Amino acid sequence: MIKVIFLDVDGVLTDGSITYDSFGREVKSFNVKDGYGIVRALNSGIDVVVISGRFSSQVEKRCRELGIEKLFQGVSDKLALAEDILSRKGLTFESAAAMGDDIPDLPLLERVRLSGAPRDAVPEVKVKVDFVSRNYGGRGAVREFIDWVMKKNEE
Repeated sequence: MIKVIFLDVDGVLTDGSITYDSFGREVKSFNVKDGYGIVRALNSGIDVVVISGRFSSQVEKRCRELGIEKLFQGVSDKLALAEDILSRKGLTFESAAAMGDDIPDLPLLERVRLSGAPRDAVPEVKVKVDFVSRNYGGRGAVREFIDWVMKKNEE
């Protein structure tokens, strides 16, 4: 049974665009369907952990809105962080799922029990994961992945 889902940000929770307003502030867009999927997972007892290689106050705000308590930004080794998180919870990678879209996500995606990628992930990732969404990153891919994971938990 999956008890933890690890999510990347850029290209997964967002479409991967980095946009700046006229004041130089970064702007990100998030999908409401992805948000609802995350809330459903949290309400069903699945812990959602967001891990990003970059820093963004918008990601922090979105995680707070959704009730995600575990957000880690500026992380270069996502696998090591995930291993530490699981160890502290007394869990193994067999009880974890992850969604990513690019090469830095591969070490984690290859270790978890269930892995997923958005439709527009790089080819090297799409061939390694268990699930490829019909949706692009930031456009409902996370919701589709979470629904798939929750269905697997029921089997």
